Amino acid sequence: MTKINTNSTLVTVTGVDKVFKRGSEEIHVLGGLDLEIPDGEFLALMGPSGSGKSTLLNLVGGLDRPSEGKVEIGGKRIDKLSDRKLAAWRARHVGLVFQFYNLMPVLTAQKNVELPLLLTKLSRAERKKRAAIALDIVGLSHRTGHYPRQMSGGEQQRTGIARAIVTDPTLLLCDEPTGDLDRKSGDEILDLLQALNQEQGKTIIMVTHDIHAAARATRTLYLNKGQLSTEAVD
Repeated sequence: MTKINTNSTLVTVTGVDKVFKRGSEEIHVLGGLDLEIPDGEFLALMGPSGSGKSTLLNLVGGLDRPSEGKVEIGGKRIDKLSDRKLAAWRARHVGLVFQFYNLMPVLTAQKNVELPLLLTKLSRAERKKRAAIALDIVGLSHRTGHYPRQMSGGEQQRTGIARAIVTDPTLLLCDEPTGDLDRKSGDEILDLLQALNQEQGKTIIMVTHDIHAAARATRTLYLNKGQLSTEAVD
């Protein structure tokens, strides 16, 4: 397992504000937010729609930058990186899992999982080998040649998770990973995420509206009005 730092605290968010502008209007989504995430934690983020959960996920994953404050991953200030260096850091250290899978319909499961590896210098044979390993981890060795339309929703999400872990990322960021699945398929995805956390030591941050899903995490925080708390706010 590749680690970028031996520090027990992997993610540190300090005094983060996020403001979006809509014409002349300013929308304050996060305000002076602080957060620490230990290496190896499985954190669930809950809160009402529009509370900033996905915004926070994007800041930690280097997909967006804070208006104020700092975001450190493994002691590195990712909010201060240039666009080029941030893209390179993100490709190496972040795996993304989406609610609606975001698979390429014209590509097989194997080719979908290989996509993040196209940004590396790996040979074609090595890319294929690593994709096969990732698909085996999520239990889809028998589906490598299948297209998304030939797979169930649960299998498509497993393919999405395989794509997210194929680079052995430092962080696995999941935005409503069971939101488009029935309970049985959702439970299978949560079993897989727990296994990745407990058996492979992956640090996972999961945004969810589902209390059942959040119960699988090692810690749950609630986001409301730009601030985090350990208890839900009515």
